[in-house]
Amino acid sequence: MPSHPASDPFAADLLRGHTDTIVLGTLRRSDRYGYEVHKAIRDATGGEYEIKEATLYASFRRLERDGLVESYWGDETQGGRRKYYRITDAGQAVYRRNVADWRTTKQIIDTLLDHEGGRP
Repeated sequence: MPSHPASDPFAADLLRGHTDTIVLGTLRRSDRYGYEVHKAIRDATGGEYEIKEATLYASFRRLERDGLVESYWGDETQGGRRKYYRITDAGQAVYRRNVADWRTTKQIIDTLLDHEGGRP
């Protein structure tokens, strides 16, 4: 049976450490409100991973406090007003740096995992 990030504590911890980068990546494509971000992440992973609402909004607060995203209220459409989030130039820079760091780390881990007892 395949291991799913949502049910594997180790994988969930790895993903949780990258929540802000995942959110920034989602906002790179367009401004979105909270549920749109949640849905985009869920859909991109085929339902394998979902960010809990509390985790998502904690990420928004952190990112906004650090100047990496800005929020604004959208027009009222089909109900109440929605709070939208947009990535800032600083957020774009942090996203690019985090992705580069991830790729370097992934390459090192892949090399170490493929290296068995001194044999490449």
